[in-house]
Amino acid sequence: MNSLKTKPAKTASPKVVLLAAAADIVLILAFAAIGRDAHHREEPVLGVLLTAWPFLAGAAAGWIAARAWRRPLSVLRAGVPVWLGSLVGGMLLRALTAQTVVLPFVIVATLALAAFLVGYRLLIAGGAKLRNK
Repeated sequence: MNSLKTKPAKTASPKVVLLAAAADIVLILAFAAIGRDAHHREEPVLGVLLTAWPFLAGAAAGWIAARAWRRPLSVLRAGVPVWLGSLVGGMLLRALTAQTVVLPFVIVATLALAAFLVGYRLLIAGGAKLRNK
């Protein structure tokens, strides 16, 4: 019967989980801030938060769906699900709350969020591979 037992998935250290979550939050806030600045919007702090909250909520859903805390720096197990969660969840929440969802914005958000949320994980993975050589 012991052969039927599976090993529990190893969870990353709390420090790594917190740093990855903080990086995701900061990068989504940066995405919102850059977008608002490009369009010369008023109320910089509140405006950034109003723009970012749907994407932050979507990223949180991605974290939960993927159990990203287990391997928060993994490109495929955390980065892609967090990116897709932030993008799809963010756009759905924006649409449900009568915020703008137009094709050019969806394209920019797709590319920018991928570069931010998957990009830093790719850089970390590349650095780890270089260190191991």
